[in-house]
Amino acid sequence: MIMKKRFNLNDVDCANCAAKMEERISKLPGVNSASISFMAQKLTLDCEDDKLDEILKAAEAIIKDVDKEASIEY
Repeated sequence: MIMKKRFNLNDVDCANCAAKMEERISKLPGVNSASISFMAQKLTLDCEDDKLDEILKAAEAIIKDVDKEASIEY
């Protein structure tokens, strides 16, 4: 089942970093689309419900790789 889920982000410091994160998260298996609002500090995922945990772990790793200080709020 496909679902849309929104998460708060912490400490995403620049729009360019947010764009890099969004592009890489969008390519993860099971993700139809990913959108990061730098101004609102939000991540919106349109993804397969049964893969959400593994997608979030991979997304967190991508976010940390781009910006060591940034994180997802669960």
